[in-house]
Amino acid sequence: MATTRSLISRIALNLASRIRQNHRILASSSSYYSSSALPEDSSDAIHLTDNCVRRMKELQDIEKADKMLRLSVEAGGCSGFQYAFALDDKTNDDDRIFEKDGVKLVVDKISFDFVKGANVDFVEELIRSAFQVTENPSAVGGCSCKSSFMVK
Repeated sequence: MATTRSLISRIALNLASRIRQNHRILASSSSYYSSSALPEDSSDAIHLTDNCVRRMKELQDIEKADKMLRLSVEAGGCSGFQYAFALDDKTNDDDRIFEKDGVKLVVDKISFDFVKGANVDFVEELIRSAFQVTENPSAVGGCSCKSSFMVK
């Protein structure tokens, strides 16, 4: 019983340390951020696939509103950071907006540093259908579900 508690205690300490480290990385990246807008053809631009655009248009029809797809990066997941997608109708002053065929992707300034040059796709599989970051130049690895990643 004492061995189990000791193991749980070590795991909890390791997890807490990793969360603090990820939080520091996320917080420090905002100080290096440039507030100027990126041209659409920039290598840092985030690209939407045709499947992503198609699915967003379907969702806009269902919602009866011009919702935007918001991509954010959060500390967590099995690889250290995880992608989070949401439909949004508002932008913040520090957001970057990427557009393709009338569909907008919104990324906050901290998350942008982790997804520069990435591709966003809508993937339909047997077990799920979801928006995914399919290629991310800032990631060195991740889990098989493609919802979390490690930074370079």
